[in-house]
Amino acid sequence: MRAVEQRACPYAEFESFVAGAAGRLLHVAVLLTGDPEAARRLLAGALARTYASWRHLRGDDPYDHTRQELCAAFARTGRRHHGGAGVLARLTVAERLVLVLRIYEGVAEEVTAAQLGLPAERVRVLCNRAVAALRSPEVA
Repeated sequence: MRAVEQRACPYAEFESFVAGAAGRLLHVAVLLTGDPEAARRLLAGALARTYASWRHLRGDDPYDHTRQELCAAFARTGRRHHGGAGVLARLTVAERLVLVLRIYEGVAEEVTAAQLGLPAERVRVLCNRAVAALRSPEVA
């Protein structure tokens, strides 16, 4: 009976994590993709990868891990998901990633750079360019 309880406990922890974080993570995915259906697929993949490594996450923040998986998946497939509706549709894949991490999620510049594999200066430039693009009038 104890073995069943030990197997069920991580699953229950993961379920609790998903119940608490899925809404915010879905919002991040929608901001990245601009498409709710594509966002759901992207998030499902990120959550599946998080669940697969759940036992190894002890001490790490599962939200950060899942967000990193989400961003990595978007970076790999961003051209497919790029576009959508809204003001973020004008941004490149890299600009969207940086803007969502830095502005919406409040991730530090150095952490964003490490997660995306970019120098901190490049993250700063991408963020500034994205903000400037959003402030400028839309070209028809």
